[in-house]
Amino acid sequence: MTQVTLTVNGKSVSRDVPDTMLLSEFLREELRLTGTHVGCDTSQCGACVVHLDGRAVKSCTALAVAHSGSAVTTIEGLASGKALHPMQEAFNEHHGLQCGFCTTGMIMTGVDMVNRYKAAGKTLTPEAIRKELEGNICRCTGYHNIVKAIEDAATRMDGMAQAAE
Repeated sequence: MTQVTLTVNGKSVSRDVPDTMLLSEFLREELRLTGTHVGCDTSQCGACVVHLDGRAVKSCTALAVAHSGSAVTTIEGLASGKALHPMQEAFNEHHGLQCGFCTTGMIMTGVDMVNRYKAAGKTLTPEAIRKELEGNICRCTGYHNIVKAIEDAATRMDGMAQAAE
């Protein structure tokens, strides 16, 4: 057993865990943050995406002990109180979901995607969004509404950044 200390959704947490515990398992089993889904355990589906130190990672292949000291944001940490994050709002409004299993990973990937493109001064096109989503599998929606949601959220997130300045 090894002690893992993380900042998860802005709160410091520590647990003694087996060295082989995956980050997804730590979040779900130790912290009961079940919005992080596990669909494949092989890093293929993207349902487990969280932000680790500000970057999207697939938590089903990351060892919790390897990231002790890091900051993790899960889907539960995106909203600000009762106000949804713009990406969550856009997915809801554009019906970028169906069964919902992949949705949390898609949203977390979408936020990371928008942040990276904005930081690089690049335009996020529908083609770029589709390319970026190659590591996230959805078996229900066909991606059309997901792409529309991410496009809309990119505009909303840009508006948030300008309002903060």
